Amino acid sequence: QVDLVESGGGLVQPGGSLRLSCEARGIIRSINRMGWYRQAPGKERELVAAIISGGRTDYADSVKGRFTISRDNAKNTGYLQMNSLKPEDTAVYYCNANVRLVYSDYWRPYWGQGTQVTVSS
Repeated sequence: QVDLVESGGGLVQPGGSLRLSCEARGIIRSINRMGWYRQAPGKERELVAAIISGGRTDYADSVKGRFTISRDNAKNTGYLQMNSLKPEDTAVYYCNANVRLVYSDYWRPYWGQGTQVTVSS
């Protein structure tokens, strides 16, 4: 079993910054992909950013140039640095990781519990 523990959400003014963290806890052999998704009220969950083994990254067009995804493999932790935040970035942000456990040959996706990000003056 894997738990993804998120932190770093909160209330920020437009133009401000936040840094989200996602720590994967469990008997983990490897993580080949970590991603951040968000869901605003009345909208579907959408991909914000993802990073795969080797360091390749993908971003939603709406956050390119403002958000940066990174990871610390030694700590099984991913980060989302969010700069120049806008009110339309307001949503619950979810961490996702594709994980292989020590005693397993299979990869499985896991989700965090979500952290609220509110951008408002």
